[in-house]
Amino acid sequence: MDILYCLFTVLAMYLCIAYANELTFELPDNEKQCFFESVEKGVESTLEFQVITGGHYDVDMELTAPNGKVLYKDVKKQYDSFTWKAEESGVFKFCFSNEFSTFTHKVVYFDLEVGDEDDQVFKNVDAQATAMTFLETSAVNSHESLTDVLDYQTHHRMRETQGRKHAEDLNKRVMMWSIGQTCVILLIGLGQVLVLRSFFTEKRGGRAP
Repeated sequence: MDILYCLFTVLAMYLCIAYANELTFELPDNEKQCFFESVEKGVESTLEFQVITGGHYDVDMELTAPNGKVLYKDVKKQYDSFTWKAEESGVFKFCFSNEFSTFTHKVVYFDLEVGDEDDQVFKNVDAQATAMTFLETSAVNSHESLTDVLDYQTHHRMRETQGRKHAEDLNKRVMMWSIGQTCVILLIGLGQVLVLRSFFTEKRGGRAP
């Protein structure tokens, strides 16, 4: 019975912990996309973004508070992370812009974490006015380790995507260069054959009287 109680307690803690939003999306050229998130006053949040593919791997980003105040703004960033504490409750808007690009679309990844997970976990534990059992401690440690693993996997997936995109672009350039070189060699060979052929072609001229 005590084990079931501990399991339900740990489950209740994790239902109340901080939440995070991760998204990978395409940002076409000359376009701007915005996202919205409701945050309570005093809650600390972290926004991390990275351009995975496209052009010079850069994008403009702007974060705006509910009152219209710009909390963060930067142009042509490949990667960045920004942490802030909400001064008031409301909907925060963060926009990614590719308006400076005329023909290259981008693939952008962002991770928005609202609230501090560790604080929420121990806050819910303290609310029970009891010490954490060995099972609860192990569950919390396992959860933290799994969260770290998920973060590492996400970053490795992004690096793998970037590496694959670089390899595909390089392969395309090498292939186009090879095709161009082949065409030049064929044209030079054909020209040489025509020139040599003209040397051995008997010219028919008019006979002298």
